[in-house]
Amino acid sequence: MPTVTDRVPPDAVPPAVVKAADTLAEATRTGAACPPVRTLFDEGDIETAYVVQRLNLQRGQAAGQRIIGRKIGLTSPAVQHQLGVDQPDFGALFADMAVPEGGEVPAGRLLQPRVEAEVALVLGHDLPHRQCTVVDVLRATDFALPALEIVDSRVKDWDISIVDTVADNASSGLFVLGGSPAPLTGLNLRSVRMTMTRGGEVVSEGTGADCLGSPLNAAAWLASALARMGDPLRAGDVVLTGALGPMAPAAPGDVFEARISNLGTVRVGFAAEGENQ
Repeated sequence: MPTVTDRVPPDAVPPAVVKAADTLAEATRTGAACPPVRTLFDEGDIETAYVVQRLNLQRGQAAGQRIIGRKIGLTSPAVQHQLGVDQPDFGALFADMAVPEGGEVPAGRLLQPRVEAEVALVLGHDLPHRQCTVVDVLRATDFALPALEIVDSRVKDWDISIVDTVADNASSGLFVLGGSPAPLTGLNLRSVRMTMTRGGEVVSEGTGADCLGSPLNAAAWLASALARMGDPLRAGDVVLTGALGPMAPAAPGDVFEARISNLGTVRVGFAAEGENQ
């Protein structure tokens, strides 16, 4: 599969890929959700969906955006079953997707946001192994942080299949990292417990085991997949390892806070309508 760093001549990109990428990019630009892009190529053609993703990532880089890591999606067996797949997916994180801890998402920044709590890993070493192990991940990780991923879909009403979400950069939106780095020494990420509130009301709960058995398993899967594609995880990368519990929809004025045992808390707000436009 091509990687983000590959450069494909424009005339070598299939028209369907260009149309899908243009459709998703236009939805981002205008703030108007688009129809599913799965009708533009074979249903279940995940490889082509990643080519669509790569094309828009390259466009972002050409416009001056900087990739600082990756996110893992579809770590829940229930969601995998719903979309008819047996593995996670991934997308890229740009630096301008980061929201400061305790900060506020401007009104109108996203189309149809939902929030989920995750464990983030920040790497201190490269992970070039095509068959990465949990031990490799442990050795390479500098520290962990609690995180909120604010997922978003450019596809209207979240009417997505696996190819829609992969093409749409794994339904990436924004992300928030907590401010207290925790070394992995003595920390069992499988057993961490997460509680996420919206306006003080609990809207999601889960454990590290709910993320592919452990966030470390998810990170090892991602590292292996990217290494096989020739685009491995590097020192300094941020890795959002996948949701620990169900996502919750966000509306203007909402405030979310997640607490993950042994990692601390992370908080973000959404500006009320009419603010920060």
